Amino acid sequence: MFLIALSRIFIEIDQFMGQKPDKPTLEVAMQRITEIVSEMEEGSLPLETLIVRYEEGVGLVKICQEKLDAAEKKIRIISRDARGAVELKDFEAQDT
Repeated sequence: MFLIALSRIFIEIDQFMGQKPDKPTLEVAMQRITEIVSEMEEGSLPLETLIVRYEEGVGLVKICQEKLDAAEKKIRIISRDARGAVELKDFEAQDT
């Protein structure tokens, strides 16, 4: 809990100084979302804290979606043409 509070202080200082904090990796963001959900499910947080956690979670979900979208664009499918030569094709998402 102390480290979370400390990291938020540093983020606020960076924002105050005009610097944007680096976005977390996908794994870090997903881990933090899991922590937030656990905290909220405990039911012991005051309403104001719940709102702050919810806002943080929504921001992290957005970061995760952006990272997944970027990864999807980078995926290449290796396939073979009629002569057996390997060629790279852009990934095409299939609608489900």
